[in-house]
Amino acid sequence: MLLHLSTWQEVEAYLQRSQGIIIPIGSTEQHGPTGLIGTDAICAEAIAHQVGKETKAMVAPTINVGMALHHMAFPGTISLRPITMIQVVRDYITSLTKAGFTNFYFINGHGGNIATLKAAFAETYTYLSDLQISHSSRVKCQVANWFMCSSVYKLAKELYGDSEGSHATPSEVAVTQYIYPDVIRQAPLSPEVSKGYPIYGATNFRESYPDGRMGSDPSLATPEHGKQFYDLAVKELSNGYLRFLGMEE
Repeated sequence: MLLHLSTWQEVEAYLQRSQGIIIPIGSTEQHGPTGLIGTDAICAEAIAHQVGKETKAMVAPTINVGMALHHMAFPGTISLRPITMIQVVRDYITSLTKAGFTNFYFINGHGGNIATLKAAFAETYTYLSDLQISHSSRVKCQVANWFMCSSVYKLAKELYGDSEGSHATPSEVAVTQYIYPDVIRQAPLSPEVSKGYPIYGATNFRESYPDGRMGSDPSLATPEHGKQFYDLAVKELSNGYLRFLGMEE
């Protein structure tokens, strides 16, 4: 069930059988010459929707913009500051907690969100307690990064080896190609790609990684690969969600 395509009565009925909800979260940022700017949100949303179907879980509207300040030197990137993202996540959880939800499973598509999400969870637990919501002590949050699923990581290494890289990767580009086959991009890519530089500010990032890639070769991506990654992530995260709810098979 998608929350935004449900009525309030349907949500009320759902809460009678489950207090768990899946929240997709991604980012709107550059992904190199061939990667869609919405890659991180596209992947998280599609995978989360299917996990919801597999587990009969409700799925909240996607948080499409994340913490991507280091990509701001590339046109099209939109970022929240960490403090803003913490407040957005806190308000999402608070609104849903007041409705009766207690278990929040964030399916994440962007590595830059991880630290801020964990800070947001800590902030939210205290905030809910201060509000004295009766069931706030039962609220639990977990972040599940689809790209870090063990099965996904293993396949990426088998298919691409070191060319997987760490940003604008062929694995994530492949998933977007599977989801949106009509908008596959092609562009010349230099065989030499920057890697290994530390990440500081946005200007420094673009100087270190001039075409936006970090050690990756997204030209290796195919929609067929994308379906494999998608299926693996859905299976692993569906099991992860059920474990989170204490319903492991």
